[in-house]
Amino acid sequence: MRALIISVDLGAPDHEAHAEEFALLAKGAGAEIVATLTARRSRPDAAYFIGTGKVEEAVLLSQECEAEVVLFDQPLSPAQQRNLERQLNMRVVDRVALILDIFALRAQSHEGKLQVELAQLQHLATRLTRMWSHLERQRGGIGMRGPGESQLEMDRRMIGGKVRLLRERLERVQRQRTTQRRSRARAKTLSVSLVGYTNAGKSTLFNALTRAGAYAADQLFATLDTTTRRVWVEGAGQITLSDTVGFIRDLPLTLIAAFRATLEEAVHADLLLHVVDASSPQRDEQIAEVDKVLVDIGAADIPRILIYNKIDLAGLEPRVEYDAHGTICRVFVSAQKRLGLDGVRSAISQFALLSENNAISTQNIQSE
Repeated sequence: MRALIISVDLGAPDHEAHAEEFALLAKGAGAEIVATLTARRSRPDAAYFIGTGKVEEAVLLSQECEAEVVLFDQPLSPAQQRNLERQLNMRVVDRVALILDIFALRAQSHEGKLQVELAQLQHLATRLTRMWSHLERQRGGIGMRGPGESQLEMDRRMIGGKVRLLRERLERVQRQRTTQRRSRARAKTLSVSLVGYTNAGKSTLFNALTRAGAYAADQLFATLDTTTRRVWVEGAGQITLSDTVGFIRDLPLTLIAAFRATLEEAVHADLLLHVVDASSPQRDEQIAEVDKVLVDIGAADIPRILIYNKIDLAGLEPRVEYDAHGTICRVFVSAQKRLGLDGVRSAISQFALLSENNAISTQNIQSE
């Protein structure tokens, strides 16, 4: 689908990286980018987000390049989206809706599809407009007799019912996951989860460590469904390793809420391996974004080790770095080339040993 991108620079220092990331999102959704319009503003316009002059420019450019859809790289309010669509006379998809669309495209499991559908309905519920205004005043007649409920109210009621149903289904999934975690806890199995920015290489690292066949690709949000495998690590014994959905800057709150069941694998993990794309110029900003999401989901206090992946692209060598206490805090690897994986195993093994020693010390203190 031919797409015009409207990119808004609000003065953020990482605007260029933000714009490049949005273009990747657009391509990931199957868009053919035919033109990009950049607008600079100190703050968003209440009616259009961009000024009226830029709206006129967008109208002309969309006609000139025969665009079929307009992709807006910021989250829009329902009113802003509606106003832009009226002026442009075509569908306007904001950042949140585009991410939701990609999630819908990539979700494979029953659980993943339920989560995406819930997030989409929650997003849609705020954007219902009077598209059926000619039916709003139901004056009776054949096929029009009834309780006098407007189409808008019917849509809201229908969406509300579907949201409740999806939440109930996801709660059942959540209970199943909780039962599985309890059985792992009883077996004293160490639980390790991979977290990180989207396309940092989590699934490739997961496959390299477990020899599993989890889907891995050089694209944003290649993985949406949590995959968990048991794997033997020398010094730690049998552990469970989970591959989770990638994070992204300004991750929509509706997605965080909808993917609660999936993200709980990270919330309840004993250890987080935070996978970082070592070759990305924005790696520090991406680390900060992941840390922010971990705070949002209640996983900020879980011990974590930074795994710098893609060192082959960054021109780095495999190595392990230690903190002031002699604990491994960073491991440099190439999951694709299978370089430095022993460092990851050593980090997990060391963490397991320290955890065991701490547990013994706690028991001794309590017995005294």
